[in-house]
Amino acid sequence: MADSNPSPKTFPVSWEELHRNAKALAWRLIEGRSWHGIIAIARGGLVPAAIIARELDLRVVDTICIKSYSDDHARGEIRILKNIVNPGDGDGWLIIDDLVDTGYTAKAVRELLPKAHFATVYAKPAGKPMVDTYITEVSQDTWIYFPWDVEPQFAQPLAAQRRG
Repeated sequence: MADSNPSPKTFPVSWEELHRNAKALAWRLIEGRSWHGIIAIARGGLVPAAIIARELDLRVVDTICIKSYSDDHARGEIRILKNIVNPGDGDGWLIIDDLVDTGYTAKAVRELLPKAHFATVYAKPAGKPMVDTYITEVSQDTWIYFPWDVEPQFAQPLAAQRRG
């Protein structure tokens, strides 16, 4: 999200749904191409990258570690905490992330690896032009809750929430 207040629209993603969508992304990525390996954008891209690496039988997985959000979900300055070693211009590499939101993180990675194939599980309209392949589009004003970010708990029915 680009602002400090998460949107009231939420999209919770279960482990099963994430696995199914990451596998669907692998189906799209296997067509007609062989890859040198995967570069996962940590942290969100780590789980999808592991699933895709298994499905594509890729054994070379590296990470680029970037911080672009603060703990209150506000977009901050892009900081590369760990870069990858010797990827060249990215040709033949897959960049995997869980989500492209505003496209700021994707743009920073694209500048480093302009010929890599960028794939995400989820895409929002503002960031969608930055990726080559994605599975599910969600609206820009929706906050996605990934399974590693939440714990199961009771949720009020929508009608009860509206009452107050």
